[in-house]
Amino acid sequence: MALSGTFPRSLDDKLRLAIPKRLLEDFGEAGLTHFHFAPGTEKSLLLYSPKGFERLSRRVSRLSNRPQVRAYKRFFYANAEKVELDSQGRIRIPERLVEFAGITREVVILGVHDHAEVWDATAWSDFVAKNSASFDELATMAFE
Repeated sequence: MALSGTFPRSLDDKLRLAIPKRLLEDFGEAGLTHFHFAPGTEKSLLLYSPKGFERLSRRVSRLSNRPQVRAYKRFFYANAEKVELDSQGRIRIPERLVEFAGITREVVILGVHDHAEVWDATAWSDFVAKNSASFDELATMAFE
């Protein structure tokens, strides 16, 4: 099932984030015990299930060996991290990724097809304000 939805959340003092039950179920992997966080574009963080991260890794391994691609792989994998899901459905966001994404206490989790994204709530509001007026144009370009 494709992941979808917008879930406002607050980080606790230990940088833990509660994953919504519906989103956990939509990942479609019974018995999830961990996830993989990684840097995303536009100051977002990517959240993949173990199987999703493996699929992504296979795609990345097929990319060219141009200098920009090598630099991307280094940065992406050096900052990606496996995070454990605790008994209360929370994961801890590594500090370096919190800093990378400029995350404050208030965040938004987005379901985005095969992964989730975590955005600082203000950054997400800014993204929506900037892009909502051009949604029709974005949709047309995406399906060309």
